[in-house]
Amino acid sequence: MFPEAESVAPAMTAVLTTVLTEGPLSRVALARRLGLSQAAVTKAARPLIEQGYLQELAATERSGPGAGRPASPLAICADREFFVGVKITADELIGVVCDLGAQVRASAHRPLPHTDVDHVLTELGHLVDELLDGPGDYRARTRRLGLAVSGDVDRATGLVRYSPFLHWHDVPLQDLAEKNTSLTVTVENDVKALTTAEHWFGEGVGAESFALVTVGSGIGCGLVVNGRLVSGAHGVAGEIGHVGVDVNGPACHCGGRGCVEAIAGTDAIVRAVGRPGLTFEEAVTLARAGDTAVGAVFARAGDAIGSGIAAVANLVGPSRIVVSGEGLSAYDLFEPHIRAGFQRQAFGAVAQCPLSVRPLPFEQWARGAATVSIQAFVAA
Repeated sequence: MFPEAESVAPAMTAVLTTVLTEGPLSRVALARRLGLSQAAVTKAARPLIEQGYLQELAATERSGPGAGRPASPLAICADREFFVGVKITADELIGVVCDLGAQVRASAHRPLPHTDVDHVLTELGHLVDELLDGPGDYRARTRRLGLAVSGDVDRATGLVRYSPFLHWHDVPLQDLAEKNTSLTVTVENDVKALTTAEHWFGEGVGAESFALVTVGSGIGCGLVVNGRLVSGAHGVAGEIGHVGVDVNGPACHCGGRGCVEAIAGTDAIVRAVGRPGLTFEEAVTLARAGDTAVGAVFARAGDAIGSGIAAVANLVGPSRIVVSGEGLSAYDLFEPHIRAGFQRQAFGAVAQCPLSVRPLPFEQWARGAATVSIQAFVAA
């Protein structure tokens, strides 16, 4: 907590969040936006300015009709603090350093020959050291680390309850990573972390509701409703990959049958093609070359994804849906079937919800992890 700031802490959080995601903004604009008085905004902003997190820009607008003195907008001092974000996959770590405005300043990759927890933590420590001690001298102004992991993650405790691709069960990742790196760690599901970044700094800025669907090894979905990320009582809200779309479909690693992920995940597609040694990229090549059997597998996968998206849209009615993920390399094979499945299953006006494609490399997923740590800092 900033010195003498406890009494204005909620207003400080609101001011800092709003300037961070929507600024620069004048005090007048902030007061209108937040439903606060100008005096309350000034009081909340003062310690943030004194501590170097906000700055006043040159006056650009007048404070009101007939007012003689132009207002000075408040803006973030992006270099005041830095945040590390790391996306953990089954075969590599992708790390970034972001400033307070979530702009990527440095990035690095580190291979993971295997996913044993101790090995991952050792490599994580090396990656963090590489990022913070390299060009830029970030260590002195970095206190927080965000980690993005696939699967069932309890953000409040930093416990990875289940990560199918890492083969982890009940790993206290936050505690272990804090001991390993000496940083304050926040752990979040990777899709929810990416959704947070899109909500604060990307496609979802200003949207009261939207859905981010990711296509890849898993099929994920992050939801923002009424301006807030939806986690649910158990932290697994939005698991579109485990929506059942075919009761007679293949078994899923979750224990269910006919889940979207069991039909449309990249590994599931390769299994369905049924040719030993075939990679996903080779399956894509065959489908594009006109192999009808392989093309049918992609068609079924796209239809399953579209049906899953429609189920989410029918339930929460987002104003927009963004599709991303590493599986977008084959989006031309999926797209018509995703749209057909969505249109068939979407109820009424929900069918009018726009679907947009936004390719996001893994560095952006790591930026999502950093954004989660920025969000935790702002809330603190």
